[in-house]
Amino acid sequence: MIFFFFQHLSMVLFVINLLIAVWLVGRDRRDIAVTWAWLMVLTFLPLIGLLLYIFFGRKLTQDQIFVIRQEQKQIMEDFKARQQALVDQKNEDVRGKVTEREQLLSRLLGSLDGAVLTQANQVEVFTDGEAKFNQLIEDINHATDHVHVEYYTFASDHLGRRLLQALEEAARRGVEVRVLYDLGGSRGTNYKFFEYLERLGGQAQAFISASKARFTTPRLNYHLHRKLVIIDGNVGYIGGFNVGDQYVGEDPKFGYWRDTHFRVTGSAPTMMQIRFMMDWNTTCRRTKKERLDFDDEILQKQLSMLADYEAHTKGVPMQIVSSGPDNDQYAIRRGYQNIISQARNYVYIQTPYLIPEDSILEALIIAAKAGVDVRIMIPSMPDHPFVYRATEAFARYLTMNDVKVYKYDHGFLHAKTMVSGNNIAAVGSANLDYRSAKLNFEVNAFTYDAELAQQLKETFEQDLQQATLLTPSYFANQSKWLKFKQSCCRLLAPIL
Repeated sequence: MIFFFFQHLSMVLFVINLLIAVWLVGRDRRDIAVTWAWLMVLTFLPLIGLLLYIFFGRKLTQDQIFVIRQEQKQIMEDFKARQQALVDQKNEDVRGKVTEREQLLSRLLGSLDGAVLTQANQVEVFTDGEAKFNQLIEDINHATDHVHVEYYTFASDHLGRRLLQALEEAARRGVEVRVLYDLGGSRGTNYKFFEYLERLGGQAQAFISASKARFTTPRLNYHLHRKLVIIDGNVGYIGGFNVGDQYVGEDPKFGYWRDTHFRVTGSAPTMMQIRFMMDWNTTCRRTKKERLDFDDEILQKQLSMLADYEAHTKGVPMQIVSSGPDNDQYAIRRGYQNIISQARNYVYIQTPYLIPEDSILEALIIAAKAGVDVRIMIPSMPDHPFVYRATEAFARYLTMNDVKVYKYDHGFLHAKTMVSGNNIAAVGSANLDYRSAKLNFEVNAFTYDAELAQQLKETFEQDLQQATLLTPSYFANQSKWLKFKQSCCRLLAPIL
């Protein structure tokens, strides 16, 4: 009798749990794959699954999405359209000199994100963290007007304090200093870390968090994953490096940290400035801090600077492209897909997390089967175990379908790069995974320059000297337990 009682009770609880799972997951619009993945977790791991959903599965509210979209609309309509008029004529002059493939990609990104194609840019590539941060701090030390900083991780360790000291010195000189960071990505760092900077006149705030938030909200998705610094409106940094000791190779767990970052001078930093402005002002609604309002005087100064660069300077054509959960155009992911699908000779990709959506996965396989030299480089060690096992599972599948996958053996590979053809490349914060495609706020530079593309291609080929090609036999020799973990993690790929 007791047995039947508990049997019926368990059935009732199972049905109740299933109904709760359906309600929790079904109330938000999601991809079918994501929906089924969460239903599986919530159904078969009743209590643990609920906790996982609270931390990983909660979406931004429609009110938050509305606020972010309105902020973008307000700024972009007033500022970006006026900039576009300055470069339209030059773009028309250049279009006759570029390939159809470049025109297709630039038009696509312009349509998806309103990304202006700026022409007058000089680009320096950094692959070493120490060199990158030495140059960044030197640029901050020479700033005269403003320094705007935006990072997913701004750690309160040695490198973080070193960068903060440079920002404090700039603020002491009267330079406008603003810092935007992600509270979840900057674990251990909160508003108190920036108190002295604020006493000197600078400002810092955690993305869409309360003004004195110490801990992130119980939601591990929808983070500010962008990495931007804009100095005096004409120097910009964009790429994969965050602020923390591990990014300069001082964490023994990872050893040497291999990443890719651009230092850009010219027109494109103005577009980075717009991106920072929107992210900063969106957060001000929570913190009540001073907004970045571009009045007519500041606007004209920026427009004049852009016009001067575009009229008198030759350089690297570049689009600054953003994506995030506030926009369903998925500009960066679709840009990646376009590069892969239009490739005729080669596509070289570096990414720490290889968990591609089906559209990207199919594009990679189609390109490889058509004879395109598709090469992907991933790390040889995990920084997130579940994510890495899923990465291995996708690597195995791609290897079986003529894609060459390598693991980087000289430390940890964190670069997010794609290069293809004579002059197309993308460098930024977006990984080749679900999270970057739809869950986090990302920004990339898409470039159209033969010399820069060749430099990135050669850098990839140099990295191959310290990488191992993953073959079908490599995966066949792995233990059954490891293969089981890879398969399980791949099932959860849409929510990792």
